Amino acid sequence: MTATLAAQAAYLVAALLFILALAGLSKHESARLGNAFGILGMGVALVATVVLAADGDITGAGAALMGLAMLVGALVGLWRARGVEMTGMPELIALLHSFVGLAAVLVSWNGYLTVEHRPGGAEAADLDALGTLGIHHAEVFIGVFIGAVTFTGSIVANLKLSARIASRPLMLPGKNALNLGALGLFVALTVWFVAAPALWLLIAVTVLALALGWHLVASIGGGDMPVVVSMLNSYSGWAAAASGFLLGNDLLIVTGALVGSSGAYLSYLMCQAMNRSFLSVIAGGFGIEAPSGPDVEYGEHQEITAEGVAELLEAARSVIITPGYGMAVAQAQYPVAELTEKLRAKGIEVRFGIHPVAGRLPGHMNVLLAEAKVPYDIVFAMDEINEDFADTDVVLVIGANDTVNPAGTEDPSSPLAGMPVLTVWEADKVIVFKRSMASGYAGVQNPLFFRENTAMLFGDAKQRVEDIVTEL
Repeated sequence: MTATLAAQAAYLVAALLFILALAGLSKHESARLGNAFGILGMGVALVATVVLAADGDITGAGAALMGLAMLVGALVGLWRARGVEMTGMPELIALLHSFVGLAAVLVSWNGYLTVEHRPGGAEAADLDALGTLGIHHAEVFIGVFIGAVTFTGSIVANLKLSARIASRPLMLPGKNALNLGALGLFVALTVWFVAAPALWLLIAVTVLALALGWHLVASIGGGDMPVVVSMLNSYSGWAAAASGFLLGNDLLIVTGALVGSSGAYLSYLMCQAMNRSFLSVIAGGFGIEAPSGPDVEYGEHQEITAEGVAELLEAARSVIITPGYGMAVAQAQYPVAELTEKLRAKGIEVRFGIHPVAGRLPGHMNVLLAEAKVPYDIVFAMDEINEDFADTDVVLVIGANDTVNPAGTEDPSSPLAGMPVLTVWEADKVIVFKRSMASGYAGVQNPLFFRENTAMLFGDAKQRVEDIVTEL
């Protein structure tokens, strides 16, 4: 009894630490402290869970298996965390979400095998005496559904983000009807299962949810992938909360609700920033190439050398840098930080403009710049800096594409139409760092590359920035 009370108290402390972690992660200056709070909270939760399990007479082989599972998990986590590049963070996070979904499915199936599959057992009798047996039926069914959707959805997101499958959306005939039909069938099966639990019903909802999770994310295009990662984060939270109800674990319920609600709110904010409804993102269709997309004749592009860019920068009064995923791929954040330092030392105003969905992960560019020690006070969000481009001498577009595409505001037929973008073309001169003239992740050509005030600097972004620094 004492161990149980101590574990519950520890759960309360862990929950408070998780709340402090979210608060800390909301600002650049306190992000490191917030991360530390999260690590400490999870450590407290693990220790409390082990103590609680030991108090429940888990000894011998059970304790050994639990210890082995924790050791393997810790080793795999350390291996992946130490080896992953910042460019690989989006797909790693998607993969971690799939683990949460799979865990929820397994916990729910275990709940079924413990209670519903043994209607004459002690657990079923206890729940029946409390009048909560029907609630347990619903928890099992809903837990399987949420977990399975999260599992396959996260796997597809991982494959898209790692370029193992195409980023363009899957367009099945009547895809919205398929999604709505699957949800309607889930509701009907849930009512049936609560009234009369059966193994075949649980198998059916597992298959249905796995297919729905795959289709939901497969039908979403590359341009929406940052929102998808955030959305899957929310799904994983609700999956964890569902597991908490089944296991009677208050901390899992609280933590799952925190992750689920914060992930949903972040997805909502990102959709607002993209001028899109959350439901339209879930339905997919964004990132499809327009019928006239790559075949439109925009004219000839202009090229420039690193020496030419250096001359432009030395003559400038104000410079804005707009990074994208290409900067992450080239690991150019460090020479970019050095370039910023040199320009500011010459009295040139340098600022950064960050689009809400720059990169393939919410906050991806901010993390990269912070890693390179770029001062926080010169990094601005899109809505804070968009009005300043018209008064800017030079804009450096480093690895960005869809987020600076004029089609978002000027071409109603474009798949990007209605998406707010960084209006870099309003500056006196725009320099675009790219490896080639290829279209962006959403598969849409960018007319910015062919404008009179735009020049292309081809090659590896890191090397080109270093060349400019050398010239300066």
